[in-house]
Amino acid sequence: MVYQERNVWSSLVVTVIALAAYVVIVLKEADGGPLTAVDWVPIMFWTIIGSIAASIVVSIVWGIVAGMREPAGVGARDIRDRDIARMGTGVEQAFVAIAGVGVLVLCAVRADWFWIADTMFFGFAVAAVVGGVARVVACRRGL
Repeated sequence: MVYQERNVWSSLVVTVIALAAYVVIVLKEADGGPLTAVDWVPIMFWTIIGSIAASIVVSIVWGIVAGMREPAGVGARDIRDRDIARMGTGVEQAFVAIAGVGVLVLCAVRADWFWIADTMFFGFAVAAVVGGVARVVACRRGL
């Protein structure tokens, strides 16, 4: 597994876990009441910060383990990596644009800030997951 693919996998795993944690915490805080009553800002903030930190840590640890198993291939990049990264970024941007349109619609109907922020938050997360999956598929099967 090349360096880029390892990083994509670590981000995918952490993103899915972070999303699940966010949903569970918000639902637990709501305790059957309206979701808009939850103090979501610190939960979202710490989920974002925690997932970034966890992605970095997982990537570093996985890189160290991979380096011990195959020292010559630690930072190896093959010629397809640039094209795969570009394609994954394009996929991500499409989903971020869709989330942006959703946010604009919610703003137009004067939705609660909770829904606006969560639409963007989940839009970024879905974009990262879909873009990551597209990158992994491209690494495995080719462009």
